Amino acid sequence: MHIMIIQQVIDTQGATDFIKFPVYLYKKNPYWIRPLDKDIQSVFDIKKNTIAKKDNFMRWMLFDEQKKPIGRIAAFVNAKTVNKNNEYPVGGIGFFECIDNQEAANLLFDTAKIWFQEKEIEAMEGPINFGDRDKFWGLLTKGFDQEPNYLANFNFSYYQNLFENYGFKLYFNQFTFKRDILLKLPDEYLITANQIFQNPDYKFEHLRKKNLEKYTDDFRIIYNKAWAKHLGVSEMKSRQAKAIINSLLPVLDEKVAWFGYHKNEPIAFFISVPEVNQVFKHLNGKLNLWGKLIFLKQKLLKTNKKLLGIIFGVVPKYDGKGVTHALTHIARKTMEEETNYRFFEMHGIGDFNPAMIKLVTKFKGSEKSKIHTTYRYVFDRNRPYKRMPIKTKDKKHA
Repeated sequence: MHIMIIQQVIDTQGATDFIKFPVYLYKKNPYWIRPLDKDIQSVFDIKKNTIAKKDNFMRWMLFDEQKKPIGRIAAFVNAKTVNKNNEYPVGGIGFFECIDNQEAANLLFDTAKIWFQEKEIEAMEGPINFGDRDKFWGLLTKGFDQEPNYLANFNFSYYQNLFENYGFKLYFNQFTFKRDILLKLPDEYLITANQIFQNPDYKFEHLRKKNLEKYTDDFRIIYNKAWAKHLGVSEMKSRQAKAIINSLLPVLDEKVAWFGYHKNEPIAFFISVPEVNQVFKHLNGKLNLWGKLIFLKQKLLKTNKKLLGIIFGVVPKYDGKGVTHALTHIARKTMEEETNYRFFEMHGIGDFNPAMIKLVTKFKGSEKSKIHTTYRYVFDRNRPYKRMPIKTKDKKHA
């Protein structure tokens, strides 16, 4: 490849090109599902993304000499996590797409690197989201023959070479496990769960939209106790919690979003949603009036049989006491008896959390179906590299 032109996204046309490029790139791939345009746009909207400011992110498009798009990348600096648990400031890259050409990929990575260095950032991590880990996080390195779940990255297998040939190294992996809901849990889980159920100090209930404000605050409290101490995870504010729950409202099914309490104190959640990509794959990225009608029809007909587990958390104080078993048991039992869902995927379980992996793999029929890899590139190539540490305590929250 001879001449390549890289341009900042600075106007509406550039933002449109950024959104549309993957449509061209994946047009012959039978598994790719186009993300909703609004979900990508909101990441870079300072009115909708509470982390985004005018000067802490940038997007670029890459063109060949015929001005044909051949790549894109975004770079961002999250002030809440840039120095958290890091030995040096780390920025993020994401929404990377590129043709199968190392020279083109290198130019995209180099451009982001230069932008970071101007901001005194010393490493970049990616592909990640400009925000929470519940969406657009990690490079797909296993599962190329399966459709992506909603808000999960999908990419070609050659992307792994593009990253690793540049010099990116594995920081951590996140696994997706799939399972048939009708399969029973192990007997040991049921025994432990029943012990918890017999203790009147514990109670478990599914979300009710009429009390949405209460569950939103419970979600925030549990998240901050179970997650905010993790590497690279910032504490969630009330505004962020409301934004997350409100974003789920259009697809939320009350009976698959569960909370656990001890003496009325929120201590655990297990939140799933219908895997809406099974519907969105028919919308071509547009949730316009026609798209909403299609979605509503599918929802009323209950055609979607697949659930996506998006987040599971237990306050460390109650870890290892059987709360996990009880919460899992009551959620699965309700899914089987009171819903039409028959397949379940749990997304985003980190390899740094062996206790959670052990928990999930004990479920009969659980299969590791996908892997998303988060890479890190340290600009000083002589600096010793360390991947994310494997957890040995405070374990069971994915």
